[in-house]
Amino acid sequence: MSEYKPVTNEVIEALKAAVGSEYVLTEPEKLDAYKTDEETNPHYFHLPEAVVLPGSAEEVAAVVKLANQYKFPITVRSAGTSLAGGAIPVCGGIVLLLERLNKILEVNHDAMYMVVEAGALTKEIQEIANKEGLLYAGDPCSADSCLIGGNIATNAGGNKAVRYGTTRNQVYAVEVVTPTGDIVEMGARLQKKTTGYCLEQLLIGSEGTLGIITKATLKLQPLPPYRFDLLAIFTEVEKAIDIVPKVIKAGITPTSVEFMDNSFVRSTNDYCESRLPHYEDGNYVIITVETFSEDELDSKMEVLDTLCSENGAVEVLEADERVWKLRRSCQESVRIISLVSITDDLVVPLDKIAETIKFVMETGKKYPFKVMTLAHAGDGNLHFVLCKCELADEVWEKEVAKFHAEVYEYAYGIGGRLSGEHGIGVKKLEELETYTAPGELLVMKTIKKAMDPNNILNPGKLLKI
Repeated sequence: MSEYKPVTNEVIEALKAAVGSEYVLTEPEKLDAYKTDEETNPHYFHLPEAVVLPGSAEEVAAVVKLANQYKFPITVRSAGTSLAGGAIPVCGGIVLLLERLNKILEVNHDAMYMVVEAGALTKEIQEIANKEGLLYAGDPCSADSCLIGGNIATNAGGNKAVRYGTTRNQVYAVEVVTPTGDIVEMGARLQKKTTGYCLEQLLIGSEGTLGIITKATLKLQPLPPYRFDLLAIFTEVEKAIDIVPKVIKAGITPTSVEFMDNSFVRSTNDYCESRLPHYEDGNYVIITVETFSEDELDSKMEVLDTLCSENGAVEVLEADERVWKLRRSCQESVRIISLVSITDDLVVPLDKIAETIKFVMETGKKYPFKVMTLAHAGDGNLHFVLCKCELADEVWEKEVAKFHAEVYEYAYGIGGRLSGEHGIGVKKLEELETYTAPGELLVMKTIKKAMDPNNILNPGKLLKI
């Protein structure tokens, strides 16, 4: 790990000169708010030495140049919704907030694109696109609170990834401040391009380690006028899981296929103070279909209803907003059960998702903590939450490590990877070293060292350098 110098009074004054005195925070009570993101385990908490709020790409670049001059690290923070510790300043230094860069700069209806600053709220981007009769297809479950820059930096997934892909599929171009303080445009508003390296795609998903995204040009889609959300309820987990590949193979092209085990059905109902059907014994599969023809929608829903019923669904209903509220509340609902928990994700080949869910649930039965499971089942992305509850710290840490080893080895054995959307952050550093092929790991580290020679940007995340 690199060695850094403290953020001295001299550095603070230089930062104030770069962004304005009111946008450099050093008061202990204000710094305390940035010692963590969505992480609840105090083991990972770390206070920054200062918090800086630049108001433009030029101010971001000035801060980065100061970091290289004075050798202090920068942790870029979007809305702090990371589930991998990605916004925790584990090496000290400063937290750089991009919330002041929050403008929607351009919406072009005819050419179907939008230009936004990194601090724009994802939900606002979606709503503005919808008002134009268009769709911004990026749709992470935290859309109400997350910011687009963080979505791009982590290649956020979400509910619509089955049909539209992840965030990287929604981006034409990005404006980036490099680790040495240059402002660079990467990408272009083109359908295809074979002109040198695809740098914008390298930056997308790099978790703030290769550059600071300050602006983006986003792709927009035609908004399908017809939509139906179906809720299929299964009392047997195996039957709920087995419906997923059948839906995909039926050629329905769903927008989303979401799975919630009964643990999440109960916790989210409790959290939302509701009682939807089969609270006690139901496992939910939520399937969304969108079309440009009402007849096509009716036909596909008829096929889906038949598929689910034949596969053992005890009820097939319309999934109204109450159901989606449950799905969006999964992460928050865990706190009812345990104040300390670990939210993890895996991604496996689509044809392996059913067996992987079964493996995780069966493996969890051997351990003393509670394992809760949900999935973006239509794109092979499995989420599971481990709840500490009343376990002693030493037992918790030992047993979690054993569980992770079993699950990760299984996933890699069938062609999977450590994360489909949460990223590596600080929490999976060791696992990335363990499970990534040495040649692939070397390429990643070589790129990082070449672009960020002083290891200024988000150190302690993604790669051990």
